[in-house]
Amino acid sequence: MSGNTITHDVTVTAEQTGTTRGTARDTSFAPSRAARELGLRRRDFDLAVRLGRIRTVPDDKGGGRRVARDEIERIRAGAGFPEALRDSIRVVGTTEGAALMAVTTARFTRLARLGLLVPMTFYVNRYRAVVWLYLADDLRQFAADERNAALLKGRTSEGLRDQLTEGLDLRPRNWRGRHLGFLLSQADDPWSRAAAMASLLGPVDVSEVVRDPYERSHLHRFRPAPPTHGTPGSPAAHLAEEIMTATDPDEIDWLRTDLAGAVEAARRQRPAPSPALRPVPSAPPGRKSTPHGAQETGRLRGLLGRIRRKDS
Repeated sequence: MSGNTITHDVTVTAEQTGTTRGTARDTSFAPSRAARELGLRRRDFDLAVRLGRIRTVPDDKGGGRRVARDEIERIRAGAGFPEALRDSIRVVGTTEGAALMAVTTARFTRLARLGLLVPMTFYVNRYRAVVWLYLADDLRQFAADERNAALLKGRTSEGLRDQLTEGLDLRPRNWRGRHLGFLLSQADDPWSRAAAMASLLGPVDVSEVVRDPYERSHLHRFRPAPPTHGTPGSPAAHLAEEIMTATDPDEIDWLRTDLAGAVEAARRQRPAPSPALRPVPSAPPGRKSTPHGAQETGRLRGLLGRIRRKDS
């Protein structure tokens, strides 16, 4: 999280619109620019947004989320900036996290698999292994809580050991829950909320809950972009997609239930558009339209007239 602090003044070139007050785009920054203004790498900026350290606003032209100039100034004026901001979003892996909590890496992994330590993010390394990252603040708070003392130093109970032996690993599910919370916090539209829930379900589950194809198509428009892990279609991308899709039956059930409720709420507020019947084009003013049937009748009469003249 190291890096030199960017100290240049925040400036915005507003378009001259003839009014004294500009649009939201005039007084806000795109994420890449906002990250530079705060001296953050883009991935650290995205993490700060996920954690609510940096508040974003919708782009009034539909170009994604932006950061208001006032928000940049508020953060820069905070005590200990930028070190305090960087420390609040610091993430660590298993080895560093275990050292931070003064436990072995094996115990740290057990606590994480049991769902007691919730991952903040993950990536797929070159060996196609998932590397989970945890918020350092979360780990410090867990270790400082006296109620967790037995978990940090005592022997793991037989019941928990049996679950681990059977393959229990709640890290993907806990990450999905945290990720969904972030998506819902960013959703400013009822269809966006529904799409956030749909993004954690497989296509079959979504089609079974949302049976109307036009609603599914509309829902897809609001589907949030998944975190990028490798090039599309790569093994790393496929592995990340598996992590982002619910697999536990009870998790799938509550996501389906919440999706159904969210779509119903969105439908009541603003139904999804569906194709209307195409109107029959009318004849230009001053001209009579000639129906197809009338044309065929005229041809038939002409043919009968020629036959009668030939026979006479």
